[in-house]
Amino acid sequence: MALVLLLSATGERTNRVRKSVNSQDTSAETKPDLPLEIAHVLLIDVVGYSKLLADEEIEFLEELNQIVRSTACFRSAEASGKLNRVPMGDGMALLFFRNLEEPVRCALEISRALQEHPHIQMRMGVHSGPVNRITDVNDKTNFAGSGINVAQRVLDCGEAGHILLSGHVAEDLAQYRHWQPFLHDLGECEVKHGLRLHLFNLYKDDLGNPQVPEKLKRKRWKQVSTVRPISATRWPQFGLTTALIVSIGALAISFFIFFHRAPPRTRAPAPGTTAANALTAIPEKSLAVLPFENRSEEKANAYFAEGIQEEILMRLSKIADLKVISRTSTQHYKSAPENLPEIARQLGVAHILQGSVQKSGDAVRVNVQLIKAANDSHLWADTFDRKLTDIFSVESEVAKAVADQLRAKLTGQEEEVLAARPTDNVEAYDAYLRGLAYTLKTDNTPANSLGAQKYFREAVRLDPKFALSWALLSYIDARGYLTESLQPTFALREEARQTAETALTLQPNLGEAVLAKGQYHYACLKDYDTAVRYFEQARQFLPNSSRIPYSLALVARRRGLWDRSESYFNEAERLDPRNVSLLTQRAISYIALRRFPEALRKLDQVLNIAPDDVDTLAQKATIAQAQGDLPGASALLAPLRPAADDTQALEAQVYQAILERRPTPMIPRLKEILGKPDPALGYINGRLRFWLGWAQEVSGNRAAAQVTWRQARSELESFLKEQPENYSLIGILALTNAGLGDKAAALALSERAMATLRIERDAIVGPVPIEILARVAAQVGEPGRAIAALQKLLSIPCAGPLPENVPLTPALLRLDPMFDPLRNDPRFEKLAASLPSKAANK
Repeated sequence: MALVLLLSATGERTNRVRKSVNSQDTSAETKPDLPLEIAHVLLIDVVGYSKLLADEEIEFLEELNQIVRSTACFRSAEASGKLNRVPMGDGMALLFFRNLEEPVRCALEISRALQEHPHIQMRMGVHSGPVNRITDVNDKTNFAGSGINVAQRVLDCGEAGHILLSGHVAEDLAQYRHWQPFLHDLGECEVKHGLRLHLFNLYKDDLGNPQVPEKLKRKRWKQVSTVRPISATRWPQFGLTTALIVSIGALAISFFIFFHRAPPRTRAPAPGTTAANALTAIPEKSLAVLPFENRSEEKANAYFAEGIQEEILMRLSKIADLKVISRTSTQHYKSAPENLPEIARQLGVAHILQGSVQKSGDAVRVNVQLIKAANDSHLWADTFDRKLTDIFSVESEVAKAVADQLRAKLTGQEEEVLAARPTDNVEAYDAYLRGLAYTLKTDNTPANSLGAQKYFREAVRLDPKFALSWALLSYIDARGYLTESLQPTFALREEARQTAETALTLQPNLGEAVLAKGQYHYACLKDYDTAVRYFEQARQFLPNSSRIPYSLALVARRRGLWDRSESYFNEAERLDPRNVSLLTQRAISYIALRRFPEALRKLDQVLNIAPDDVDTLAQKATIAQAQGDLPGASALLAPLRPAADDTQALEAQVYQAILERRPTPMIPRLKEILGKPDPALGYINGRLRFWLGWAQEVSGNRAAAQVTWRQARSELESFLKEQPENYSLIGILALTNAGLGDKAAALALSERAMATLRIERDAIVGPVPIEILARVAAQVGEPGRAIAALQKLLSIPCAGPLPENVPLTPALLRLDPMFDPLRNDPRFEKLAASLPSKAANK
């Protein structure tokens, strides 16, 4: 029995074919061309179905329907309204139209579900190709075309348990590192009608069937010396005159696709190896937009040049047929660098777009040039002199010209995006560009978050229908709520919700609005299921956005799905290879897993991009501290001069001094900062005052520490009413009370922090309250509770609170003065002398 899923194509390869109908040049005398669509086809067949009794066939079919419908991919496609199920004799077909990964993920989900139904033996085949809608004899919509025909040929080669992929599908999947290990080359064979297919076997862990199918062992198999490169398919144009032409045309297209693709350029892997080495070529339809040069006499107009560059980039990135590198990977380059071929190689693109902007009053001049990086040749250049009120047309014309030069296929929706005017209010747009400039800064500091928030609020005040500004305001609010670059109050959370909903109401198909709604559910509510649905929905509108796989990676990490998180990180890094935030978050994952060498490699990648980044150097130092290498940590930290808002680096320096038991030199620096506290830091000032008290305590000045901690407690408590769910605030307040000797308050606050953030809801940060409890219990004379908490912490991945992002290790237990009361306890000595358990690395 075969099952096929069809979903609408907006993925990386799906928009290489335009709809044939052009309403502007179709006359009454001509008939529309055959309306082709690209379907990503999953064909499923029950092995031995024809041998079943009639009632058994019905039972099997009902059971299979239930299995398929229960998969997340099926439910997501159905919820989007783009799922079609087509009967095919003794089976069914599912065709996905959104992206190529869907049918493959669905196949793996079905394979996993079938482990609980061993009596059902199935085989599956996946292919991506053209289909067209036809009306069958029952006057119902059906599908025909080579996409289904070739999928059937792929399926026919398999046996029970196999998930076979056409070479066309494998080549595309192999662009993603998280798929490469599971794609196993079987070579090329000849099937029905003389069609030659290059097939791959998909299997991982206990999913799929790793055996070579018997059919392919019986000398029907022909080893190939080449694998077809990834290339655009050119489609013939022919009219639809009769139902007979529909059928013949589908078969003709099938042969056209498989015999008229670009000549092979790379050698095929040996049978049973992965398809990774088929990925060396850089996609021709790929580009990076470098920072635009600000040529205005007023340097304060730099925000305007940055905004124009970002607006052009955003338009281009919404074209699915292009690969467009995110701005976070290009912002570290100069506007007019000399080594363009090397930059293109680093970014994995074939083309570079450069430009400059000059603004004087209401007059704007924009210069742009598109360069083919391999030979540094100019493909296209133009200069636009416009009034400020007409700046949108410049952004649209540049994006359209670049798309035309790269021969990108545009859908109707994408053409609308290129021509869109986000607002008709020039003042609102200027405020929006000022806010956008703050979001483009590398550091997610309170000052930058507040600046972006201020100008986005101004933009929507000036134009309440400015959906894009509403969406970005929501995203900034939600991000600030999670990262505490904004104070995580109920009011901020409510604004994040309202602004996202306003943006979606104004423009339901705005990708940024869908992404913002997902970010709200993730960051503010920790409603991960809903967040993932919005993130996946946003893919169809933002095909080149690294934020989507990045966000999915963060969600998977919170759920404790470490392998899945890494796969999403890999996908995001492909789109955004030099995003320091992305690379840093990958390092934090490795730190939480105590895979310190891998974390250091990622941090070194960051330092290759931003050599003097203070927080990255501090993060490397905290890894050295966690491994007991205090001299190494000191060498990294000593040269740093962190500003008041570089709290991560500042706390790493204070912690280093405390671990060395020589904190006195850090006390004047902390007093200097706290003498003029930055209001934007909010409760973080109270946190720094806790560190000051700790430094004073370790230095031997207990009386001063008590005074400092009392002041810290007063400051922290003043924020607790508006931030009752801020586990970090609650935790530092618990430690402050422990320092003051208030055992009851300290333990109560520790338990409150654990109730606020449960480990079941957050695998990476959820353990933080457990560490707070361990530290508090050690300080207030509860050694049993402290040791039980430490035993738990050393056995799981986690990020620690002191300093942030670093889990406790045996080395830190030996060094940290806060655990001095436990030093004579044999249970503690055993923990401090041990190595982290293997469970911590899972």
